[in-house]
Amino acid sequence: MAEDDFRRWERELEPDVPDERPSEGRGLVLVAGLTATACAAVIALGDVPLGTAGLVLSSIILLLWRIGM
Repeated sequence: MAEDDFRRWERELEPDVPDERPSEGRGLVLVAGLTATACAAVIALGDVPLGTAGLVLSSIILLLWRIGM
């Protein structure tokens, strides 16, 4: 269920209220690390274009995820 706007507004006025969602920072770092490792392994196995394309695509996805799109 979507969060109502009043609760968001209330949190902005009270900075001491903890955010109810857990931080997703560790998940983002884990995904980025695993993706980079997998693409580096593909490059090491000799498929440089595929590994490079994977690194570029995953970087774009992680960037968009980080900025919230």
